[in-house]
Amino acid sequence: MSKTNVAIIGTVGIPAKYGGFETLAEHLVDHLGNETNITVYCTTKKYGQSERPATYKGARLVYLPFDANGIQSIIYDCFSILHALFYADVMLILGVSGGFMVPFVRWFTKKKIIISIDGIEWKRNKWSKLARWYLWAAEWVAVRYSHADISDNESIQNYTAIRYKTLSHIIEYGADHTIAVSPTPADRETYPFLAAPYAFTVCRIEPENNIHLILEAFAQLPKHTLVMVGNWTNSEYGASLREQHKKDTNIHLLDPIYDQRQLDLLRSNCLIYVHGHSAGGTNPSLVEAMYLGLPVIAFDVAYNRSTTENKALFFRTSAELTKHIQNTSISELKNRADIMKTIAYRRYTWTVIAQKYAYLIRLVQQVSTKKELNSLAGTRLSSDWLLESELAHLERPSYFYE
Repeated sequence: MSKTNVAIIGTVGIPAKYGGFETLAEHLVDHLGNETNITVYCTTKKYGQSERPATYKGARLVYLPFDANGIQSIIYDCFSILHALFYADVMLILGVSGGFMVPFVRWFTKKKIIISIDGIEWKRNKWSKLARWYLWAAEWVAVRYSHADISDNESIQNYTAIRYKTLSHIIEYGADHTIAVSPTPADRETYPFLAAPYAFTVCRIEPENNIHLILEAFAQLPKHTLVMVGNWTNSEYGASLREQHKKDTNIHLLDPIYDQRQLDLLRSNCLIYVHGHSAGGTNPSLVEAMYLGLPVIAFDVAYNRSTTENKALFFRTSAELTKHIQNTSISELKNRADIMKTIAYRRYTWTVIAQKYAYLIRLVQQVSTKKELNSLAGTRLSSDWLLESELAHLERPSYFYE
């Protein structure tokens, strides 16, 4: 029996050195390579001439001269889809930038399309009004005309049920590539703060990740150390925050770290992991922290509650975060850490995630239509239906529109 040809579209590329989608692509190559022929599209903007092998771990790599993020992601994804038409049986499209290509693929070819909407991108404040409109429309088209759509969080599955009356497939992210690292003398010299307890955060420096709230809280807690890793120079928001807090000796703002060991070193030795994300879905950095057995204090939105099964500590203001830092005992933190690890070991391993993708790839080849909630009339579902149905993950439907 011949292998299925799968194109993974929408990532920066592999080897992974950027974010969640790239890590996902690499682990799908690791776990599904024996049963599928995988092609991954990569951008030359992130991989220099000497970093462009033709294959990686058995997967074929195709390089395109467009950026995989920002406005150029539209061109990048569209060209990737056009190229994949010549060989792919299944296109796994991560993100909705190239969403307007999906109906044409559906109408004029027999290719199967799986779309992961990557959170509710059009709700992110970082985009301009025009970009948000485009993402809103591209999401509608992509979900409407794909053979299957993926939500990486139960809250987003509820959102797609309300907006599209389609039952998306929940597939989160794995985290078992992270490991606990014991610091060496050289590590302690490089990072002196390893000698004492500290809180840790790693993320993109954007307003929706509530960096300002986290920094404001720790600026009021001079006896508590915060280490935060992010792209501070990429925006005025990041640069101004770094300037504002440069005199706070308990706050260490580090530039992006792509080396897995260095990142795991800083994460696995912290006392508390602070997660400020307010948009998106299941965030890779959060599940990685959970897998490492870290107590989590997360921004209070449905996505984070779903990911942590309501077992983390939550904040919405700097005052609430400050209160958690000051008043939570070490024994309580250890108890929360054990709960986070138990959840992650049950839900967030790459073997489990890859099996879900393998099933979905087989499914779209066998059916021509996706499972839709056709019996539901109207444009908005009642709270009673949500609480009685198989989608009743949350008790606060208002969360769906955060």
